Amino acid sequence: MEPQQKPETKVSSSYILWLGCLLQLHGLHRIYNGKIASGLLWLCTFGLFGVGQLMDLVLIPNMVDEYNTKIRAKLGMSDVGVPTQDPVIAASVFNPKTTRQQLIVKLLKAASNRGGKLSVTQAVMDTGASFAEVEATLREMLKSEYVAIENHPDSGVVIYHFVEL
Repeated sequence: MEPQQKPETKVSSSYILWLGCLLQLHGLHRIYNGKIASGLLWLCTFGLFGVGQLMDLVLIPNMVDEYNTKIRAKLGMSDVGVPTQDPVIAASVFNPKTTRQQLIVKLLKAASNRGGKLSVTQAVMDTGASFAEVEATLREMLKSEYVAIENHPDSGVVIYHFVEL
């Protein structure tokens, strides 16, 4: 299977679009980097009367990095283009309607796949949820006595032991 191409913007392309100001097309570089509102503002105000257009000469590399990072995060990819999570999990992470109950089910499946024991880091990797969400959910399960807590004998890492698994 071929690796997916990353839809990224490039600094050189942004600078070429910045040159659109010579044709009175200010803000094209901003639109290219996902800053639609400010790009339209630049277009209507001649690049904020030239001042904003000149400032963007310095800001373009940061704009490109910010846009590329946002795109990679949406695609569930690292900075080098390696998938960081299962696409199904990635889709659920970006769905704000994921409930606590759904996270509990994901944690149970992850623990089942790991012999009934799970660290917070393993849970984050397996569910795609944030550290804070995973830790809060595991503590909630600990209070209900469905999960016991222990430390790994060698590393001292906190391990959640799912008693029924």
